[in-house]
Amino acid sequence: MSCRRLVCFPSAFMGQKSGIRGSGSEKVIRTIKREIRRQYCAEENIRIVLDGLRGEMSIAELCRREGLAESMYHKWSKELLEVGKSVCQAI
Repeated sequence: MSCRRLVCFPSAFMGQKSGIRGSGSEKVIRTIKREIRRQYCAEENIRIVLDGLRGEMSIAELCRREGLAESMYHKWSKELLEVGKSVCQAI
C-alpha cells in the first residue's frame, strides 16, 4: 500500500513569481523542492516509526531508505508514543 502523494504546482515551471529570494536557478530549485514535497499518510508514518523501533537497521539507514529527514522521524516517533500513552491512560 502506497500512501505517498507528490504535489506539483505549475508555477514552478511557468516563470511566475513565487516570492523566493536568490538567483534565477536557485529560485527554481527551491520552488520545486518546496512544491514537490512528499506527503505521508498516517499509516505510512506508523509503519516507518515501527520499522525504526524494531531496531533491525539504524534510524539513519531507515530515513535514507524512506527519503525522510531524521528530525521528521523523531517527531513522528515522539507523537506516536504520546498518543499511545494517552490511550493507555484513558483505559
